[in-house]
Amino acid sequence: MSIIQEFKEFAVKGNVMDLAVGVIIGGAFGKIIDSVVADLIMPLVSWILGGKVDYSNWFVILGDNPENITNLAAAKEAGLNVFAYGNFITILINFILLAWVVFWLVKVMNKLRREKAVEPAAPAPTPEDITLLREIRDELKKK
Repeated sequence: MSIIQEFKEFAVKGNVMDLAVGVIIGGAFGKIIDSVVADLIMPLVSWILGGKVDYSNWFVILGDNPENITNLAAAKEAGLNVFAYGNFITILINFILLAWVVFWLVKVMNKLRREKAVEPAAPAPTPEDITLLREIRDELKKK
């Protein structure tokens, strides 16, 4: 069997295709969560705190700041040693929301699986020998 043939068999197996679809949907879902955080949650947090809160621009310059820079991009451009914790906070919020949503999706899927498993199975068809014995019994009762 050639390498190309083996690769074709590997690539078209259900698990590989399922994984590919999961990665694509997961990436798109991650973008949705990013938008929820950036476009919905952060504006609410800013409103509650009474002003625009931009976590991504929160940082501490480690060492000297001779030019008195107050912008993260400018600090990085100037080559200063920057401890940029604000972007981490935003990514952490994204992760927590994504984990929460995935938790609820898994919980709902498990509940649906349990309900499906609990449904009683259809009774097995009566074997032919039992059916034949019942017919004989019924005929003997008639006589």
